[in-house]
Amino acid sequence: MSGRRALTAVVLLALTACTTGPSLENRGQVTASPGDNRHLTIGSAGFTESDLLAQMYALLLNQAGYKTAMLTVANRELYEPALESGQIDIVPEYAATFADWLNAKAHGTDAPPAGSPDLGTTMRALRKLAAPRGLTVLDPGRAVDQNAFAVSRSYARRHGLKTLSDLGASGLKVRLAAGDECVRRPYCAPGLRKTYGVDVTGIDPKGVGTTQAKQAVRSGRDQMVLTTTTDATLDAFGLVLLADDKRLQNADYVVPVVNRARAGGTRVTAVLGRLNDVLTTADLASLNRQVDSWRRLPSDVARTYLKDKGLLK
Repeated sequence: MSGRRALTAVVLLALTACTTGPSLENRGQVTASPGDNRHLTIGSAGFTESDLLAQMYALLLNQAGYKTAMLTVANRELYEPALESGQIDIVPEYAATFADWLNAKAHGTDAPPAGSPDLGTTMRALRKLAAPRGLTVLDPGRAVDQNAFAVSRSYARRHGLKTLSDLGASGLKVRLAAGDECVRRPYCAPGLRKTYGVDVTGIDPKGVGTTQAKQAVRSGRDQMVLTTTTDATLDAFGLVLLADDKRLQNADYVVPVVNRARAGGTRVTAVLGRLNDVLTTADLASLNRQVDSWRRLPSDVARTYLKDKGLLK
């Protein structure tokens, strides 16, 4: 076992240990005053976009006088309790997805979803769920990473498609490259049929936004692929997104979530808020592309972006 893997195993063991116990792991911290600890651990979920956001958080906080450490934990079942306990102080999250996850944790997996296509409704639900766990959800910015659907550029041009409504009205039969769960998820095949009238004839189980899924659409084997709004590789496959003009997808805006007792003070909020003011969905897609396609390091991409935006000296 390499040193890196050994360290990962130790970290996962430590985080696993902190997940045992009652559902609300840190009841005593719920009413604690917002903290301003000067040594902060930034969590990443281990995929490109999360790494980039965590790096930007760390760089901005370092400039403001904080000392930061980075911790990658790809499993939300591990990093969320670690956030509650203070082993992780800050993590980038997605509003609707995190609201649904906390809701299922509190009320069971059969509970109605807490997320909504409306950002205000989603944020109110998320903050109500997060507060009893000692977590503070900071304001969302302009960047959103939602599920999205793409077709080949030639297919869109041939049939005059710009929106999902256009696709539904066309009456075209659509085989969709996506994950297995798309068959039953309300925001995937069932939602496409109900909200847009899209004639989804079947699911090609190639995953969400994978290379294989995009290649299937480029080749014409499938007509549409499930991906995300910050997918940086669509151009390379000759694909374009169809606009979700009836708002089928939930409001998955990027939001920093912090441990209230350690990082819930106004200073951290102000520092991270500066990024919210400038970071857009298109920016995130561009940053992802630099890492995934150009093979640049997330730390270098994050630093260059912040300098270009005047946020980092």
